[in-house]
Amino acid sequence: MSDTTPDVAVIGLGRIGLPLALSFADRGLSVIGVDNDTARLGAIAEGRMPFMETGADELIARVHASGRLTTTSSVADAAAADAIVLTLGTPSLSHIEIDMSDIRSVLDDLLPLLREGQTIVLRSTIAPGTTEFVAGYLERKRGLRSGVDVFVAHAPERIAAGKFLEEIDTLPCIIGGVGEEAGARTARLFGVFDAEIVQTTPVQAELAKIWANIMRYTTFALPNLLMMDCEQYGANVFDVIDLVNKDYPRGGLAQPGFTAGTCLRKDFAFSEERSNAPGMLLAVSRVNESVPNFLVTGLKRRIAGGSLRDRKVAVLGLAFKKDTDDERDSLAHKLVRLLERELADVAVHDPHVASPTQPLEEALRDADVVIVAANHSEFSSSQTTQAIAALATDGALVVDPWNCLGSGQVFAFADELAALAGTEPTRS
Repeated sequence: MSDTTPDVAVIGLGRIGLPLALSFADRGLSVIGVDNDTARLGAIAEGRMPFMETGADELIARVHASGRLTTTSSVADAAAADAIVLTLGTPSLSHIEIDMSDIRSVLDDLLPLLREGQTIVLRSTIAPGTTEFVAGYLERKRGLRSGVDVFVAHAPERIAAGKFLEEIDTLPCIIGGVGEEAGARTARLFGVFDAEIVQTTPVQAELAKIWANIMRYTTFALPNLLMMDCEQYGANVFDVIDLVNKDYPRGGLAQPGFTAGTCLRKDFAFSEERSNAPGMLLAVSRVNESVPNFLVTGLKRRIAGGSLRDRKVAVLGLAFKKDTDDERDSLAHKLVRLLERELADVAVHDPHVASPTQPLEEALRDADVVIVAANHSEFSSSQTTQAIAALATDGALVVDPWNCLGSGQVFAFADELAALAGTEPTRS
């Protein structure tokens, strides 16, 4: 790295970019962080994490004290660095066309300022062919030849939310460079971490990331579809899963639940857009996307009168994943909207998210229905079970596709939970 210019710029200081920028700085690199969210930039400037990430509060405090991270809202400022890492959002349009607008916008801002010898790394999930597209775009627009003038690579982010500081040093780092030199330069950049470097082609790096997410999305669709089949046939999904998995070397069926989030909910589109089996992954998506409606339909069949109008429904959890504050693409929001369309009185509690929610006791008090929409650790505690038994209405219906409460039923009643918790249902 150069002694006179910043080592690396990270464009996009979200849940992928900010931990990476902080980790680069913590390993001794001088870093420029770029983001257009002024509130986020303000928090970073004060040494505060704008979202949850295990161990990051201590990390940002160290980096803030070191002065090795500077932040800016100007993409052009990133051009000063030897290496530029793009950690941009990668949405899809209508789930079947990839939206390249953010990547192209940043490239257009950088184009007049790029210089020979710089490395450009795509870190976010991208469609097959995108890395080569970026290399071709730079040559077409500026005459910068990849592998000669600039060096373009894909180093896909594969770290789970909440595990960045652990997995940045343990998960193999896949690098797909447009040419050997691009791969080598990107390896030197990410070599500040302890993880094994695995070199491959750009398209294989792209496919490896996409299909890791597709595999998980499909894996979780199977128990969700089984949950719906069990409803149809009067079976218990948790019992069936136990039967499939018990002492069976070819088992491994997962548990049902809300399968979504900013990666899983959209990344199948990166394959579906040009699929040789069109519709296959859309069908997987349809299973996972239909879980909120399945639960609403099921509870309406069980609640007296079959209507949710003016009934209080407590929704526990807004985050898309256990013990995180990340609400992006969470199906809990879809659930809330469906309940509101039924004219229910919806109360929401989540101990982690930034969105304002009610305290647990307030959300549960006089609830006719309680739905566990996120599998936070707090919801698996006996205190939550006791609170539902004590505060919800007599005969309240409890919907728990995660089996957080341990009833072994997707649809149960508060008095059953009271027996499970060893308490008598009381009103307070």
